[in-house]
Amino acid sequence: MKVKVLCRNPDDYVRETTRDIQRVPRNYDPTLHPFEVPREYTRALNATKMERLFAKPFVASLGGHRDGVSCLAKHAKSLSTVLSGACDGEVKVWNLSRRECLRTIPAHEGFVRAICSRFCGTSFFTVGDDKTVKQWRMEAPGYRVREEPLNTILGKAVYTGIDHHQSEGTFATCGQTVDIWDEQRTSPIRSFSWGVDSFSCVRYNPVETELLASCASDRSIVLYDMRESTPLKKVIMKLRSNTLCWNPMEAYNFTCSNEDYNLYTYDMRYLETPVTVHMDHVSAVLDVDYSPTGKEFVSASFDRTIRIFPKDKGHSREVYHTKRMQHVICVRWSADNKYVLSGSDEMNIRVWKANASEKLGVLTSREKAAVQYNQKLKAKFKNHPKVRRIAHHRHLPRDIFKQKRELRDMKEARRRKEQNVHKHSKPGSVPIVTEKEKHVVTVVE
Repeated sequence: MKVKVLCRNPDDYVRETTRDIQRVPRNYDPTLHPFEVPREYTRALNATKMERLFAKPFVASLGGHRDGVSCLAKHAKSLSTVLSGACDGEVKVWNLSRRECLRTIPAHEGFVRAICSRFCGTSFFTVGDDKTVKQWRMEAPGYRVREEPLNTILGKAVYTGIDHHQSEGTFATCGQTVDIWDEQRTSPIRSFSWGVDSFSCVRYNPVETELLASCASDRSIVLYDMRESTPLKKVIMKLRSNTLCWNPMEAYNFTCSNEDYNLYTYDMRYLETPVTVHMDHVSAVLDVDYSPTGKEFVSASFDRTIRIFPKDKGHSREVYHTKRMQHVICVRWSADNKYVLSGSDEMNIRVWKANASEKLGVLTSREKAAVQYNQKLKAKFKNHPKVRRIAHHRHLPRDIFKQKRELRDMKEARRRKEQNVHKHSKPGSVPIVTEKEKHVVTVVE
């Protein structure tokens, strides 16, 4: 004999406190909710509209430099400390939480070309047009104590870039050659050159810490291994690359910013073609930096905008600009994945939100649940025409909008010409060249 018994658990319907909201039972059987998809679509559309409505990415502007900001660097241990160098030779140490300058150091005569922090965060290194490499204390000197560098190295040529090893007391500089230095010595322990006049950027790999990469003036990107006496290989492109940045989560991938308005993501094991070509800028791309998660990167351009790209997408998801911001020279992504910092020609450092519509401050549990629910809805209906149109729309300045349209027309004209040449030629005589293959000249090993 079968007996059915009603069982009601008080935990399912009784509130924990009198201030809590009433618990409402719900049956998730889809047959009982025939209008669930239309209702969710409306919610997704409204969530997308609200996201664009509350997209206010600009956070703060740090003013104080007397010339254009030429380089930025993050502190190795502190989230709120940022270093900046200017074209007049000054270096400033900033506190982001208080939005104020902690120190001003007259570091070099001429441009400050690059800054990097030591892996322990106790000191930082600068290079400039006066052919010197200087090491400075991160902490300010005592009262009435003169600001002097810990160490000064005088070189034979101008240094244009510097980067520090992730866990050892060595650093790399670039100029006429790529040099590896020991902090305890005044001469390089190893020098690399490969028939190049000068180098513009050098970066250590944050995962495979013995690997380096540099951008050279002969349009090449050169890879090195500190354990070898000669460079590994290089890829020569159609136009010159300005800077590069390694992906902090994928050991073999790096992204370079190029003079042809594009960025290129490479796998260092297969340099014949880039993994992805990132296109949206309308002028030369001057700097690039990855987020700590390795999923996105930010780029700075001569067209007075900064853009945020997903690492595997060809077009940007976000573009930031202001009326007063001029050519953006340097850009950095904060170590907590929340903010982006940009330095530009008109002497300001600007702080932006990495997610333009994100609410700053502490969120309640219900706010967090609502944000996650809206994100899932937007991801579910992202390909619907109305949702996609609203989510992708970005206001651009008139000049950039016109240049973008002009570049699109030029690219379409070249594509039509290539199609016509291929169509009216003997089969097999004109090879089809993909977009990824167009920009690489050769790979030299």
